[in-house]
Amino acid sequence: MNNFWGDSLSSFWSVWIIVITLGTIGISAWLLFANRKTDKTPDAEGNVDTTGHAADGIEEYDNPLPRWWFQLYVGTVIFSLGYLVLYPGLGNFSGLLGWSQESQWEEEVARAEERFAPIFAQYQEVPIPELSQDGEAMQVAERIFLNNCAICHGSNAKGGYGFPNLTDDAWLYGGAPENIVQTLNNGRNGLMPSWQQLGSENIENVTQHVLSLSGNAEDAERAEQGASVFASVCAACHMPDGTGNQALGAPNLTDDAWLYRAPDQSLADSVRQTLRNGRNGHMPAQAAYIGEDKVHLVAAYVYGLSRQD
Repeated sequence: MNNFWGDSLSSFWSVWIIVITLGTIGISAWLLFANRKTDKTPDAEGNVDTTGHAADGIEEYDNPLPRWWFQLYVGTVIFSLGYLVLYPGLGNFSGLLGWSQESQWEEEVARAEERFAPIFAQYQEVPIPELSQDGEAMQVAERIFLNNCAICHGSNAKGGYGFPNLTDDAWLYGGAPENIVQTLNNGRNGLMPSWQQLGSENIENVTQHVLSLSGNAEDAERAEQGASVFASVCAACHMPDGTGNQALGAPNLTDDAWLYRAPDQSLADSVRQTLRNGRNGHMPAQAAYIGEDKVHLVAAYVYGLSRQD
């Protein structure tokens, strides 16, 4: 039933577009020819009657359309009809040339693949650490990064709220070449559960304990009280010493890299918000979009960013 009505509506709108388009051109052409002449004739001195329209003392004479203007308009009508015959523009009619924006895009992509595939294949044979030192290759990789990754990680790769900084050494899933390639190929899904059930007192205590791991505690007594709660509910992912677990993507809490700290937010408020509400991060797989050869290049680019002096 849905397919039937869907096909009927498609056909209806196709006919509707054809009628509206051709009807508009036809009416415009009729108006043009109907008004190409005037029944007014100049008097002996060459004066012509006015149409009766006047504005600011300026009157409109009842003259025929200028020949050049009339011919130019006729030319546009002929051009538009020819265009609609050759190219899509009349509903489902694809045009005699069979052109479409999709086919043109596919042809351009095919030409680009044919031209650049050997270059990418050559780069793929080079180990990532070595490739990251190739200036020409990294110029290509940077363009791929800017087109596909900068929307989240920023054009400078320093990340943002909820998006990791790729220029430091604080890796959630590891910064070795194979880890970066795996991230790009398969994506990542990070989940930090909400701990509302701990209650406000314990959340505050754990907040201070987490801050103490990086030397930022505001209340040493609460930090000490939160140590036992941290050991029972947080250490399984973040490890007892808070150094994190890259196999799980659990962040290291002993450094000064905070993924979910807003620019105008205190560090304590950020940790409290994380404990109360949890976090859910998603890094989409890129191999399906850019291909494994480009993944290799981008991996080398990211690898090099984190090792710049």
